[in-house]
Amino acid sequence: MSQSQPDGEHVGEPHSGDGAVYVSPPTRSGRRLIVVAASLAALLVGAVAVDRIAAARAESRTAEAFQDGMGTADRPSVHVSGFPMLTQLAEGRLDHVDLTAHDIPANGTTRPLPVTKLTVGMDGLKTSGNADEAHARSVRAAAHLSYADVSSALGVEVSQGDEPGRVNATASLPIVGDVTMSAAVSAASGNRIAFTAARAEQGELLPPLKALLDKALDEPIPLRSVPDGLHLRSVTTTEDGIDARFTGRSVTFRPDSPSA
Repeated sequence: MSQSQPDGEHVGEPHSGDGAVYVSPPTRSGRRLIVVAASLAALLVGAVAVDRIAAARAESRTAEAFQDGMGTADRPSVHVSGFPMLTQLAEGRLDHVDLTAHDIPANGTTRPLPVTKLTVGMDGLKTSGNADEAHARSVRAAAHLSYADVSSALGVEVSQGDEPGRVNATASLPIVGDVTMSAAVSAASGNRIAFTAARAEQGELLPPLKALLDKALDEPIPLRSVPDGLHLRSVTTTEDGIDARFTGRSVTFRPDSPSA
């Protein structure tokens, strides 16, 4: 007499002397849970994709606005943090934005010193009723100034000094020759870099050369290729330039600012 097999799915090979192993198919409720889980996963993946598209658009718009304001040849790189992005955009704010710009050009007397690299971290960035203006709750920034650009702005050759926090300034005149002075670099009021405690390092400090160096080093040089509302906190000398660090609270970015 034949026997009917249990209603199930055969798994593997039967063992010698043993019955075959079967596993029951998912019940109706189990299948429903699988469908629900798959649907939720698809919705989550779709939501993340849409949110990432929104973030990319926010980054692109921010980069374009800063490029227009700074006058850079290349568009700055921008990274917007936080999730979900759609909620932030609906509320007209961005939790955190990191921006890096290169080669911010000088602009005559209003912006006498170019910036080789500017990195800006902004918290609580909000757009106002004016689409061209944005406001950040707090900002940290760092600007790197190459010695070549500092030299062009001052009219003398500037290089790293023999001691930390100092630079060498060399003036040259035909027939008269060269003379090098060392000066300490510090942050001055009004977002300016001051050169103080100057002393002769090499060469004879003849009157024409002294006049050149005095003119170059006596007046602090302003840093205006940074957003309004930032305050210069410190400057340090490096092998290839000067690093300036800024902080600011309640900072407004607009195209007509001196830094733009």
